[in-house]
Amino acid sequence: MATTAVVAASLVACSSDSGIDEGDSIEGTTIRVTLANHVWTETIKDLIPEFEKESGAKVEITQLAEDQLSDQYNVKLNAGTDEIDVLMYRPLQENKLFADNGYLANLTDQVEGDKEWDWSDFQEGPASLTTYDGEVVGVPIITERTVLYYRKDLLQAAGLEVPTTLEELEAAAKAIHEANPDVAGYVGRTGKSAAVTQLSAFLYSFGGDWLDGTDSLIGSDEAREAYKYYGNLISGYTNATVNPEMSWPEAFAVFQQGQAAFIADADSLYKNMTDPSQSTVADNVGFAAFPEGPAGSKPYNVAAWALAINEQSANKSGAWEFIKWATSKATSLEMAKLGVSGARASVWEDPTANADYPAELLEAIKVNGQNGVGYDRPLVIEVAKAREIVGEPIVVAIAGGDVDAAIDAADKAFGEFLLEDAE
Repeated sequence: MATTAVVAASLVACSSDSGIDEGDSIEGTTIRVTLANHVWTETIKDLIPEFEKESGAKVEITQLAEDQLSDQYNVKLNAGTDEIDVLMYRPLQENKLFADNGYLANLTDQVEGDKEWDWSDFQEGPASLTTYDGEVVGVPIITERTVLYYRKDLLQAAGLEVPTTLEELEAAAKAIHEANPDVAGYVGRTGKSAAVTQLSAFLYSFGGDWLDGTDSLIGSDEAREAYKYYGNLISGYTNATVNPEMSWPEAFAVFQQGQAAFIADADSLYKNMTDPSQSTVADNVGFAAFPEGPAGSKPYNVAAWALAINEQSANKSGAWEFIKWATSKATSLEMAKLGVSGARASVWEDPTANADYPAELLEAIKVNGQNGVGYDRPLVIEVAKAREIVGEPIVVAIAGGDVDAAIDAADKAFGEFLLEDAE
């Protein structure tokens, strides 16, 4: 449990120019907070009693599984409920939808008006993701970035350095597979929707993107290169039949069982690779920043979850005090020490917060955090449908089909989708 000093420091740090009139107090109020089943939730719950003690407010938590949470938001927020003050939501999936529908309060004055709380301390990628039409509508609480996982022993045996470019990554994958036919040079997500997330780092690093307004960009030369590179990296350097439905658990299992040399995926999942009870190669796992492509190294650096205020809340002052405390430097540092990966740059620089991280991973996280792009999929209203469309060429590329034809078809379908999505 957090100490009173930590919570008091958080409250003091968040009290200046918060958008609450001088002399206003949240003492005696009830702040209704809706949260997802998540490690962040379980960790913050242990700290909340100290917030309540210092603020005099009562925090009432509703905690739901992810699907239940989405269902509740769809019903209650659409109906204009005032029964939710603070909501935990997924910016990658819901930021545009919720903001466009007017569900989220504008927090711009609050976040920019408190210099000690320090909005500028939040990494650019996650912070940009919780902004909509120039207005800040959420504060990131959970982040992750693409990191390159690799087998130290295989690189050493091949006399290779850790790849720093995508060209070097492909060459290393090829060389290791040729020397070890039973080992795939690279493994990654292959499922149509799931692979979109991991393709994004390759797409951006080749200089491509998903869209520009209502125009599809997946038919660009840069995007075509990325699709073809990713497909060949997975299928070109293996003797095994590639499972076309892999999400991260299946792809990780291949690496954990010693059957792959490289995988690029979320850094938040690293313990799956370093835990000997899960990974047969735990002692030989290395971590590196995402390799540079023609446009540089541009992995995703995203806010997986964020906190926002319901526009219809009658207790916005209390809601903002809770968010400021929960995302303050002091609380974020405490959460990091308890294993929760946040968005504040100062926390990643604090050695006391990251003592349990492998040094190589921590360095990769810092680099990826600086270079990272704040989204790993098209930021549209119907995200799931968009992922299915732009993910189709990935499947074709991995299967060795006519990639250009698949991209042409997807580019047309995505362009039509974007016009409908904007209506």
